[in-house]
Amino acid sequence: MDNNQKGKDSDNGLYSAANGVSRRDATRIISAVTTGACSGLSAPSIFGAESLGTDAIHYATLSEVSGLLRSREISSVELTEAQLARIVAVDAELHSYALVTAELALAQARQVDREIAAGNRRGPLHGVPIAVKDLCYTQGVPTEGGLKVYENFLPAFDATVMTKLYDAGAVLLGKLNLTEGAMVGYHRDFEIPVNPWGENLFAGVSSSGSGVATAAGLCYASLGSDTGGSIRLPAMANGIVGLKPTYGRVSRYGVIPLAESLDHIGPMTRSVSDAAAVFQAIAGRDVNDPTSLNDEVPDILSRLDGDISNLRIGVDESFVRLGSPEELVTAIQEVINTLQSIGATLVEVKMPGEFSQQLRDTWVIICSYEAHKAHAVTYPSRANEYGEYFREFLRSGSEVSDSDYNAAGSERRRLNKIFETELSKVDAVVCPSGGVPFEIASGSQYGGMDAILPILSSMLPHNSMPADFAGTPTLTLPCGFSDEGVPYSVQLMGPRLGEEGICRLGYAYEQTMDWHTRHPAV
Repeated sequence: MDNNQKGKDSDNGLYSAANGVSRRDATRIISAVTTGACSGLSAPSIFGAESLGTDAIHYATLSEVSGLLRSREISSVELTEAQLARIVAVDAELHSYALVTAELALAQARQVDREIAAGNRRGPLHGVPIAVKDLCYTQGVPTEGGLKVYENFLPAFDATVMTKLYDAGAVLLGKLNLTEGAMVGYHRDFEIPVNPWGENLFAGVSSSGSGVATAAGLCYASLGSDTGGSIRLPAMANGIVGLKPTYGRVSRYGVIPLAESLDHIGPMTRSVSDAAAVFQAIAGRDVNDPTSLNDEVPDILSRLDGDISNLRIGVDESFVRLGSPEELVTAIQEVINTLQSIGATLVEVKMPGEFSQQLRDTWVIICSYEAHKAHAVTYPSRANEYGEYFREFLRSGSEVSDSDYNAAGSERRRLNKIFETELSKVDAVVCPSGGVPFEIASGSQYGGMDAILPILSSMLPHNSMPADFAGTPTLTLPCGFSDEGVPYSVQLMGPRLGEEGICRLGYAYEQTMDWHTRHPAV
């Protein structure tokens, strides 16, 4: 696949004829759409369940609002209006949205309400407002990928993941900000999303907008992408759930690529069951993506019963400790103890943590080479339109020879064999998701390689890159907080096609704790 992918137009005129709203005009237009319509919308009139706070409709889970939609205690229009109003109230400071599709969202919500009233409910996403990383093609709606060279680009078709979300009845609130081209640095024409747990905290790498919007209650689920950790690191930084599926489980067709052999698309949510629901909606074979898998998508939701008595968790204490602060190590040990106490069997494994530098070096060669190929139409011919960091990264990719790339591929396969051997012994390896949220200098992510280096040194590649190399699934979820209120996260790394196992374990843990119910005060 490349940036000139062709596909069939959507059959649904409602979803294909949307008018996009630029990031500069979003607040003005949303205000016009929602003024009055949302002003009388109070949480008590929406909620039918006392277990949900009277002022927290935005922090309800996808599963909770799906139930309210199904019982018609709330309409999709009401829910969408409430979300649009919250975006106006909150996102001017958080900058998670690159573009808000208010008119489209309300049109979709009205259609959904008619369908539900007629008894035609499509499933758990039907009528639920969501948002997607601005890498996903949306027909007739700008898709920029954090790239100046994509300014005002209007795709002629929807990405497969968008078609699947629309088929599931989801309502699209808009497109979410990200780093330039889904790498590490930002282009100065785009806002840097702000971590809702603290304005000076790292918000994650490329799926930062997805992490911030989900954590701040600005959507009920989002899509992110992961090439070196960009679902897991923003999930970690923002204290939410992130599911990186097996490579090929979710089609990449119509998604702006960074590195095609490493890119994964997956859900970011506020609960494990929500992640499973979105995964089931977007996964499956796609004839337009030759790397997509034929394997049947499991019905994970039906297996989330809290019973993990037949599941094995792998632990390598040295791998957990490598680069991690003691407080995080303690939190992850408590996760391990909890999973054992509710039925999981512990198995000792030996993870390839000692290969951290080889992982990073090999990943850079492969990713930069493939990114340079992906941007061949615009780099170097329009090099001056790229931001400082990504321009330097693409230049480094242009210097990688075919023989260097092939040698890196051989090293990747060697590391994969070690990694996959250990994964085959268990249903999930329990480990950090890439460290803890750290403070970051304001605006530093607009800089070049030198400015970005301190950020890269705070990431732990041995926690994230192996699963992208091997294309194996991982689940990141909250597991505590520091004394200063910074979220901690744990990662469950499963074997190939092991999404069901890691979700069952994550769900069982989540039912014994309340970390996922704690939200930033925004």
